[in-house]
Amino acid sequence: MRVELLQPDIAPALAPAPDAAGFAKAVDAIGTVLNEATRAEDAYARGNGSLQDAEYRRAQADITLSVAVAAVQRAAQAMQTVLNLSV
Repeated sequence: MRVELLQPDIAPALAPAPDAAGFAKAVDAIGTVLNEATRAEDAYARGNGSLQDAEYRRAQADITLSVAVAAVQRAAQAMQTVLNLSV
């Protein structure tokens, strides 16, 4: 004879809600990267920094901004898809 444990009929535990300040933190991080790029370019223009550092910081800022824009576009597409669902 095999005995199987009974599983109660309850909903699985939900994952904790995401941090509400996560979006604000992400925007602040993007702003920080853009400000660092601007400071590096200004330092180069004043003769205090290197061209390599200015270019590296600008490329890093451009990539960060591109990734953020792509993420926002995907989120907007997902929201549009949900709103277009017929109920």
